[in-house]
Amino acid sequence: MLKPIKVWAAVLMLSLGLLSSCSSQDTIRIGAATYTETKIMAAIYKELIEDRTDISVDIIPDLLSTPMILNSMSRDDLDMALMYSGIIFNNFFPVKQTTDRESVLQQAQEGFKKYYDFTWFDPLGWENTYALTVREDVAKVKGLENVSDLKEFQSDMEFGVDSSWKERKHDGYPAFIKHYRFDFQNAYAMDINLVYEAVANQRVDVVLAYSTDPRLIEFDLKTLKDDKRFFPPYDASMVARNEVLEKNPELEKIMNELVGEIDEETITRLNYEVDINNRNEREVAREFLKEKGLLNK
Repeated sequence: MLKPIKVWAAVLMLSLGLLSSCSSQDTIRIGAATYTETKIMAAIYKELIEDRTDISVDIIPDLLSTPMILNSMSRDDLDMALMYSGIIFNNFFPVKQTTDRESVLQQAQEGFKKYYDFTWFDPLGWENTYALTVREDVAKVKGLENVSDLKEFQSDMEFGVDSSWKERKHDGYPAFIKHYRFDFQNAYAMDINLVYEAVANQRVDVVLAYSTDPRLIEFDLKTLKDDKRFFPPYDASMVARNEVLEKNPELEKIMNELVGEIDEETITRLNYEVDINNRNEREVAREFLKEKGLLNK
């Protein structure tokens, strides 16, 4: 039987051990939203961090909103997450309205440092935003590369759009046709999940989609360049709490390793592997990192 002083010593050692095991230096928590590419990037950084350091990484998936992720990071419940530059327009702090990519990025980096004490890393290489798409065969026949190229054919083409976007005055269809000086004779509102099949089945010719949706590959659709920059930029970046970066200085190099390395085509392909081919995010993440020669283990 332990003597009292030995019991207290044992309890103290156990408590210190528990505190140490809970330290953010030993475990990093990466948050991921409900959509696939955020989970893929969480898996990619989990693999990289655990490959290069002794830090364990927990992924917290299916978080319902950006405010939820930011609040969790502010409470130290999460340490990092994938975010998009255009979220600055959701009233997190004062911003200047613009669609200039560099300006939006600068405001995101400066604002989240000042108001949240977070580091907003440089973009990974793609943005996830609204995109106008057409079937590849139609694009080839009509020579379509840019959104403005549709002007010549607008009276002959049918346009399928998300129901909610069709009605939004300031950043939806009414503002869009004014910005591009279009006058589509046939514009149809439908559920966003139906637009891909509608264009693939030739019920419409042009649809509003999401720029990294794997159904662009599945239905052989071409994204037209938003050459007059109507849609706000949503460049993808990792965001981390500065306290965690200071405690774990090796993380900054790891976080920067993929900056500028994942373009729109690549992330769409990774999304396709998970959503269409039903593969596991971690498996897809490891395969991607091995292709890039970034895993040591």
